[in-house]
Amino acid sequence: MRIGLYPGTFDPVTLGHVDIIQRAMALVDCLVIGVAINRDKGPLFSLEERVGMLQAECAAIAARCGGEIRVHPFENLLIDCARDVGAGVIIRGLRAVADFEYEFQMVGMNRALDASIETVFLMADARRQAIASKLVKEIARLGGDVSKFVTPAVRTALEQKYR
Repeated sequence: MRIGLYPGTFDPVTLGHVDIIQRAMALVDCLVIGVAINRDKGPLFSLEERVGMLQAECAAIAARCGGEIRVHPFENLLIDCARDVGAGVIIRGLRAVADFEYEFQMVGMNRALDASIETVFLMADARRQAIASKLVKEIARLGGDVSKFVTPAVRTALEQKYR
């Protein structure tokens, strides 16, 4: 069974994340969505809220794609999380050159830690390249319409947070 790990903070999950998840399902039998617990980032949504949003979004994706998707919180090294879930591949989404430079360094470090785990990059769909969770939160905080960037359920969650 080919297991892939798609890590991130997903604060909140965006249509860009959903696009990568759907496309990653064509590459693996089981996709584990690794929800990073990163206390330094100070997420808007709690871990439980982020996991719940992802589980809801991924249920529909798994039904459409016919594969297995699991949501797995983690607070350890990414490479250790990959080992923990049995992933042979880490899947990362790229939006721009700046993403590549950071990810290139991460791949080198991860390969030094465990060369048996590959990293695969999926380029963001052209319609989704500008979407970043940070920007989505800023738009929502200022009362803007985020419906082009997130699902209706996530939009509602953002509206409730900023009321």
